[in-house]
Amino acid sequence: MPATRGLYFRLSAYYFFHFGALGALMPYWGPFLSAQGLREETIGILLAALLGTKIVAPYVWGWLADHSGQRMGVIRAGALGAFLMFALLLADTSLLLLVVVMLGFGFFWNAILPQFEAATLTHLDRADHRYSLVRVWGSIGFIIAVIGVGEALETQAISELPVYVLLFLAGTVVAVALAPESGRTSASDRKQSVRKVLFDRKVFPLFAIFFLMEASHGPYYAFFSLFLEDNGYSPSLVGRLWATGVIAEVGVFLLMPRMLMRFGARQLLLFSLGAATLRWLLTALFIDKLPVILFAQTLHLASFGIYHAIAVYYVHRIFTGRLQGRGQALYSSFGFGAGGAAGSLVSGFIWTAFQPAAIFISAALMTAVAFMLALRRVDDVLPERQSQ
Repeated sequence: MPATRGLYFRLSAYYFFHFGALGALMPYWGPFLSAQGLREETIGILLAALLGTKIVAPYVWGWLADHSGQRMGVIRAGALGAFLMFALLLADTSLLLLVVVMLGFGFFWNAILPQFEAATLTHLDRADHRYSLVRVWGSIGFIIAVIGVGEALETQAISELPVYVLLFLAGTVVAVALAPESGRTSASDRKQSVRKVLFDRKVFPLFAIFFLMEASHGPYYAFFSLFLEDNGYSPSLVGRLWATGVIAEVGVFLLMPRMLMRFGARQLLLFSLGAATLRWLLTALFIDKLPVILFAQTLHLASFGIYHAIAVYYVHRIFTGRLQGRGQALYSSFGFGAGGAAGSLVSGFIWTAFQPAAIFISAALMTAVAFMLALRRVDDVLPERQSQ
């Protein structure tokens, strides 16, 4: 890796706290909202509002970062804004304020990750296939947060949740303040068109896959914890099940550089989509079988770990130079934003209209469609093997 040990840890610290905040928030946010007396449809709408900010915010901030050349300045502003917006929940948790916080927090929070991804990959330069060795610290932060908060909520009221989230958000503010400035982009890339790259016939199907894959995770992020609690799982066990998936993800992140060199991006993408389909089917059909759910959670190593590493790798290779920030922002907007919001919103209505298990059946259908699309349309988008 063309980076000093100090640089490696400065980059990794951000991922640790960023995903630690998600580990404190996402598994317990549904139960937190439920404890405020909100119905499943309203919870789905609030989660969709949070994820929906990823449709617009990443690209707005990405455009600003690419044109101003102040990528780290944008990241630091986003981290501080996210902390301040979420801190409002210490004063009140009315529905109106929850909506305001979800929209405001999401707008700032979603400014950070795509731009930091671009900065990290710029620092890695030709060793971009080693990205997962930095990103793995996000998984470690998530594990520590999800287990620690789950244990804490065994003895404390879930109303304390915002305090734990804010601790990690504060860590994120400090981490980005200490992070190195991103490298400069080359002048030869300044006249490239984002629209021309995105709507290439070999590129757009890939973004459709991003949308479907993240839409399938919408039910998981919004309702998996409630689904488990409705079937008799305790808060600490819910936290351990979330952690199980991320622990498996850690292992695959450590192996990703070798896997990418051996199997190529397309084969790994297909594997991740197939594993996601199996995961959602097992979750829907065997929620009362703890060993099966444990196995389904280990498939997170593919449905998120392999998938995300490959998606970031593809986007970095497609959107070069000055377009890197907006390329990663588009990935976030199409996938985590539009896809995640659509999945959360629809799953809230499916939960009410049918049975809870139906939300994961719908998730499996989405990833099955994405698998067929990848099988038929994703072939020569990028060279599948890169030299070290």
